[in-house]
Amino acid sequence: MSTDGIGARVRRKEDYRFLTGNGHYVDDINRPGQAYAAFVRSPLAHARIRSIDTGAASAAPGVLAVLTGDDAKADGIGGLICGWMITSKDGSPMKAGGHPVLAQDKVRYVGDHVAVVVAETLDQARDAAELVDVDYEELGVVASTATARAAGQPAVHDEISDNTCYEWELGDKAATDVAFSGAAHVTRLDIVNNRLIPNAMEPRAAIGDYDRGSDSFTLYTTSQNPHVHRLVLSAFVGIAPEHKLRVVAPDVGGGFGSKIFIYAEETVCLWASKRVRRPVKWTAERAESFLSDAHGRDHVTKAELAMDANGKFLGLRVHTIANLGAYLSTFASCVPTYLYAPLLSGQYKIPAIYAEVDGVYTNTAPVDAYRGAGRPEATYVVERIVETAAREMGIDPAELRRRNFIGPDEYPYQTPVIMTYDCGDYNASLTKAMELADYGGLAARKAEARARAKLRGVGFSCYIEACGIAPSAAVGSLGAGVGLWESGSIRFNPTGNVIVNTGSHSHGQGHETTFAQLISSHLGVPTDQVEVVHGDTDKTPFGMGTYGSRSLAVGGSALVKAAEKIVAKGRKIAAHLMEASEADIEFKDGKFTVAGTDKEKSIQEVAFAAYVPHNFPPDLEPGLEENAFYDPLNFTFPAGTQICEVEVDPDTGVVEIVNFVAVDDFGVVINPMIVEGQVHGGIVQGVGQALCEAAVYDEGTGQLLTGSYMDYRMPRADDVPSFKVDMTVTPNPSNPLGVKGCGEAGAIAAPAAVMNAVIDAIGADLQMPATAERVWQALQAGTKMAAE
Repeated sequence: MSTDGIGARVRRKEDYRFLTGNGHYVDDINRPGQAYAAFVRSPLAHARIRSIDTGAASAAPGVLAVLTGDDAKADGIGGLICGWMITSKDGSPMKAGGHPVLAQDKVRYVGDHVAVVVAETLDQARDAAELVDVDYEELGVVASTATARAAGQPAVHDEISDNTCYEWELGDKAATDVAFSGAAHVTRLDIVNNRLIPNAMEPRAAIGDYDRGSDSFTLYTTSQNPHVHRLVLSAFVGIAPEHKLRVVAPDVGGGFGSKIFIYAEETVCLWASKRVRRPVKWTAERAESFLSDAHGRDHVTKAELAMDANGKFLGLRVHTIANLGAYLSTFASCVPTYLYAPLLSGQYKIPAIYAEVDGVYTNTAPVDAYRGAGRPEATYVVERIVETAAREMGIDPAELRRRNFIGPDEYPYQTPVIMTYDCGDYNASLTKAMELADYGGLAARKAEARARAKLRGVGFSCYIEACGIAPSAAVGSLGAGVGLWESGSIRFNPTGNVIVNTGSHSHGQGHETTFAQLISSHLGVPTDQVEVVHGDTDKTPFGMGTYGSRSLAVGGSALVKAAEKIVAKGRKIAAHLMEASEADIEFKDGKFTVAGTDKEKSIQEVAFAAYVPHNFPPDLEPGLEENAFYDPLNFTFPAGTQICEVEVDPDTGVVEIVNFVAVDDFGVVINPMIVEGQVHGGIVQGVGQALCEAAVYDEGTGQLLTGSYMDYRMPRADDVPSFKVDMTVTPNPSNPLGVKGCGEAGAIAAPAAVMNAVIDAIGADLQMPATAERVWQALQAGTKMAAE
């Protein structure tokens, strides 16, 4: 029986190389004859390009090429695409402005790509980039989400006069209006979900390497989904036919969604490598990452919740303006639509929901998926308005939630907004979280804090998320360009060790450990005899990559199906070896046995026999290797409760988190230690959004005011306490592993829990981030109002 399989707290196999400095990242790779790229970026948020003089830069020492958008156009290099079509409520398709890899005619945000210099050394490329002379005609700027569509605003794209990409809706407007007309109480709330910058530990990087002999390309890049990169660069951008393009994503130091997308830099490095007949390398400076990595969130929302006299939810209305930035990034269009509004039912029975989302262009960096991608925004709307409603109606916030939870006997549960939840026990998570938080002792702790002239508050966040993005047929009907299945293969070597190839990609999740545990449980092979290979389109089967907490639920399920095929073939070989009927062969804990006898063969013995002539049935092919694809039947629906308790110093506005509890239902857990680490990291990111992080643009100039760590405040260790983390389990019926996904839950639930706690403490509403200055100002405003 496997002791390091499913459920075991196995230390991550990959950590040894990371902790000893032996990770292999893109910037660690250097190709023979390698040159370096430096990008000329726009210093203006909106301007026409009158001319680009590259003469001085081209003549600079070591320069191999200076390329502009005109060169890309002449070479037939297409623009970057958005892979998800959204249809407006009037039936018209979304308005997608062009996104050239190097600017043509206009620049649309500070940091937009204007030209690239390729030189022998990085310093030479940077020096020459400063010599590129661009003559700009400065234009008016729109940098505010709330006013992007207002009359008189400059058009980010000339052909889209009102800066509106789409006006989308979901739900039953008429039924929702009826629900509100009969409400005893309506809670209304204005919500701003602040813009965030991903800040993965490893900045983006790329090496484009053209092989003249084979007329083929290799791209080494920081990608969460290398096969999708290859597909887009081939089929849409036109770099090369797919069979002439290899994409390698080695160790990747964090992504949080920002490395899903296809960016200009890796595209240009590939194209430039053919132009100069040399490998071309680029690694982002942190300042470039602030400017040009896809940002996250940035919603302005008006929400209304209708209730009867007892607090029963009757209807929810939401109108959101979603900032898409200057261009549509790869999946930007679906994040504030199909990844957002279908989660507005939360954990609750809300009979009628109607959501409207206006996607708008602004002169800011593109906005796309960031850890949670639409689900954090939905949870923030739902949990903030539920908490506000409880306060207005004088009902305990836990009690109001309990009155409206979907019951454990009500599944499958069809929400009014697409989703069909398959399982859950929300009250169990809430109850356990309240016990861990000592909710019953809150009143005493508030009184004790008041005696010290401090303000204490508690906030709840009962979240649900949809992971896996499924099934492919349904997703395709919603406008996605590709299916959302996943692939996997398992190969036994003759000596009995195992190579697992997966279309998923690991950039911090621990796949090399958890996938090995899965194989250990299903095939009885110790985890140290399992090697997991990912991130290379020449080695792994076509797969969709890692995002949306899908890797185990979808990628792991593909491996389960491949393992089942391995056992089926192994059963035939074992029957041949032991001269028994295949129907009498049983498999358990890595051994094939003949029922009712003591005959047995280990799976390693069977694997060896599979490669030796005459040791396997003559009608079988040699070897023991199987491939499988898995297309999920439904999303998975992790859910749980977070409770945050804070203490506020009214003299300074400083917020201290004094207690934080998270109880999650992730279904079957493969490795509890890795899951807890994922939850911890997610909570810290959520706390960062709630208390300190915010990407801020000057509304007059479009300049990024928070373009470094001096101005963009990241959470630190002393901002958070030791978390209390626990789990409840309702196995997922929609996949063979019973798993649900855990990578984003912490970031989804934490912002609402923290903000609800701060607002409970100070007795005044405010928007994220709850910086000391904002909290102090809210307290002062409340004191002034009381005095008046």
